[in-house]
Amino acid sequence: MPSPRSTFLALLLIGVGWLSSVLQAEEKFTVEQLAKNARQSIVVISISGRDGGQQGMGTGFVIDKTGLIATNLHVIGEARPIKIQTADGKSLQVTAIHATDRARDLAILRVAEKDLAALPLGDSDKLEQGQPIVLLGNPQGLKHSVVAGVVSGTREVEDRTLIQLAVPVEPGNSGGPVLDMQGRVQGVMTMKSAVTENLGFAVSANDLQPLLDKPNPVPIERWLTIGTLDNKEWTTLFGSLWQQRGGRILVSGLGQGFGGRSLCLASATPPELPYEVAVSVLLDDEAGAAGLVFHADGGDRHYGFYPSNGKLRLSRFEGADVFSWKVLLEKPIDSYKPGEWNRLRVRIEKDKFRCYVNDELVIESTDDAFTKGKVGLAKFRQTAAQFRRFEVARETVSKQADEKLALELNAAIERLPQLAEVKAEQLSPLEKQAGLSSDLLRQRAKELDQRATDLRRLAADVRAASVCQQLAKVAGPEVKEVNLVRGALLVATLDEEDIDIEAYVRQLDRIAGEVRASLKKDASDADKLAALNKLLFDELGFHGSRSDYYNAANSYLNRVLDDREGLPITLSLVYMELARRLDLKVVGVGLPGHFVVRHEPTKGDKQLLDVFDGGKPLSDKEAAKIVLDNTGEPIQPQHLKTVTERQMLLRMLQNLLGVAQGKKDREATLRYLQALITLEPELPRERGLQAMLRFETGRKQAAITGLDWFLQTKPEGIDLEQIEKMQQFFRDNKAERIVP
Repeated sequence: MPSPRSTFLALLLIGVGWLSSVLQAEEKFTVEQLAKNARQSIVVISISGRDGGQQGMGTGFVIDKTGLIATNLHVIGEARPIKIQTADGKSLQVTAIHATDRARDLAILRVAEKDLAALPLGDSDKLEQGQPIVLLGNPQGLKHSVVAGVVSGTREVEDRTLIQLAVPVEPGNSGGPVLDMQGRVQGVMTMKSAVTENLGFAVSANDLQPLLDKPNPVPIERWLTIGTLDNKEWTTLFGSLWQQRGGRILVSGLGQGFGGRSLCLASATPPELPYEVAVSVLLDDEAGAAGLVFHADGGDRHYGFYPSNGKLRLSRFEGADVFSWKVLLEKPIDSYKPGEWNRLRVRIEKDKFRCYVNDELVIESTDDAFTKGKVGLAKFRQTAAQFRRFEVARETVSKQADEKLALELNAAIERLPQLAEVKAEQLSPLEKQAGLSSDLLRQRAKELDQRATDLRRLAADVRAASVCQQLAKVAGPEVKEVNLVRGALLVATLDEEDIDIEAYVRQLDRIAGEVRASLKKDASDADKLAALNKLLFDELGFHGSRSDYYNAANSYLNRVLDDREGLPITLSLVYMELARRLDLKVVGVGLPGHFVVRHEPTKGDKQLLDVFDGGKPLSDKEAAKIVLDNTGEPIQPQHLKTVTERQMLLRMLQNLLGVAQGKKDREATLRYLQALITLEPELPRERGLQAMLRFETGRKQAAITGLDWFLQTKPEGIDLEQIEKMQQFFRDNKAERIVP
């Protein structure tokens, strides 16, 4: 039996060992140490194109010394040869794709080499906001780069919970490890923010464990065949990634031909003339271009019929560059449905060919530069597109054959009650033609969504028009005495409905009454200003907004009165209105970049006051410095001119306009433009912008008629011919109908 002394020594040794391991686990490294320690575990992953050249690059890292490397699934793509290189330039042979998770954008590769230096995985559930991290990767091809940042939180992005990082991210960082200061992997870098710099997102390192526990290995030989086109049926030219999934052909990546051109030609010889070639195409972005080719020689020469930037184009390609390409015809087509599947069809006859979109004849040509060749598909630029139902036949199946059935199904759809009331027998006619019925139901849903959007916009237009009518009555060009308070509150109602204008007028009256009650009967102007400043700033706490200066609420008079915080101009407005109620003459002065007021007593000197800074008096020198700081120029007499009430409202609207444009809020921008034009009709720049935004938001006729003002008033400096061209452009093209 061990003695008490030996037992104590044993426990002591165990305790020391435990404490040592804890201290070691919690040891923190510098960024330099982390980079040095992790360098041997970081690899460069490059993907080869069909021609053997490098098509993409990303990052990976060793997570198991037996030869497992983690990265993003989008880094390795599919059906592409994968090359891996270590920091010392050694190439690793990929033997299998050990595991993948498409939803989390994760992949684990197995390489033949063993005894690799692996990075330990941390518990990313324990990450804390503000915790420092280090990101390693190969941004923009700059191999083995290091950057430090912090964890800024977690976010739901595309139905995934990702770690949000305040860190610079560039292409090539994808798949790189996010390390904590103990050197543990806490995440796998997956994407950068599309709206701001120095913001990225990483997949949790904990999401790697299920892939390690239950892998789905695919030998590299099999991986290279996933989604590939059958080379007996198709021949691809000029790069890009052409794949086949579930009866569809998908294409992505920039083609190596001029303009990003890439072709996918059917191997079979077309039938004797006449014949038709057809396909349904869906573009991921209407700024792209993808469609049919015919009479192709297997190289640079062919015809192409395809949508491009929302128009249908027929082109003849005679060589490798733009100088040998000729657009035979290009025009917008109403039957083409942006963002949807569209059926392209070309009927090729001996002396002509006809091009159809959704069974509508849109282009007919007798061009005979090429008279024979293969048929197939093409894409240009960075387009990603899908194709389905590719057909080559004497006569392809027309959608018109389905029109009668579609009418019957649409009638059945119209008879459907609300979802809660639908009975199984009511769906029976639709289930017999499930594919077409599903397409029609989705189309109907899309139409209703668009109609709902249109109705919401119309409701906003009606309300904005009503507000502007009221605004014209209190502050329009015909009004001699502008009601500044009511005008400012009406400006606020453009965004905030149901403002009780009278209640806020009474609130100003109450504040002024409280100041007046504190004054002696013979109070001087100085006494009144002192009492006003004391109540407004010292007791009620009105102050200039500094932490959230550009918040639109700072320009709403109701919110300024509620929150007691605002911009220089809105606080000056409150001050001026209270001064007026106290029989003080205080006017607005629009110093560049900083609105102030000026007290103009009947007797004595005038005095500038900075209401944004608690009513502080401004000397001439201080005013000049404000102008110099904001313009770089010395102060001028016009900077000190009195700003009228209408000009103040215009300036407030311009502030709101700037906020809306910064947020790319087209609907709010339109409201402010309408109010600006209500107060000052002679604003050509604002009217031009209004017309463009109306067109972009689906208000086509309003955009056209809005330009009539230029043709009727003929303002100086405006090219009326360009205005007429713009009107014609609006008439000839579909409105964008951008959904906010």
